[in-house]
Amino acid sequence: MADHAPVLSPEQAHQLAQDAAQAMWSRDHVAQALGMTLDEVRPGYARLSMVIRQDMVNGHAICHGGMLFTLADTAFAYSCNSYNLNTVASACHIDFLAPSHLGQTLVAEAQERAMGGRTGVYDVTVSIAGGKTVALFRGKSARIKGEVTTSFAPAPAAAHS
Repeated sequence: MADHAPVLSPEQAHQLAQDAAQAMWSRDHVAQALGMTLDEVRPGYARLSMVIRQDMVNGHAICHGGMLFTLADTAFAYSCNSYNLNTVASACHIDFLAPSHLGQTLVAEAQERAMGGRTGVYDVTVSIAGGKTVALFRGKSARIKGEVTTSFAPAPAAAHS
């Protein structure tokens, strides 16, 4: 694939996002080691979750901010790589809004907000499952050379009769 992605049907774009996510997941040892789950990926969007374990709690008996950041950053990565074009963070910021605690499940939802040329802006909301928002993250992406996976081969578009 060159710098410009081919025009894909919505179904093909969704499948491409799935294939790119699976390729990334197979190499994402940090996310796996932290027990994250990849709940949903579609073009420009990703949702991941993670249960707060004992080794993620700091001296104040709340989830360590670095764990929140890592979850948000990982959701950001899956969202901005969902077009199968290698993309990395160029900058990011997080606001910690409320504590989270041992045993709670955190959910990070990343959504593309703007895309232009080789850069993008993504917002990630980290919440306690079914409840309160605990952090807001904004990431800026930069596309680099290459593809996430080379195994994607779009199925031919269905013929209309």
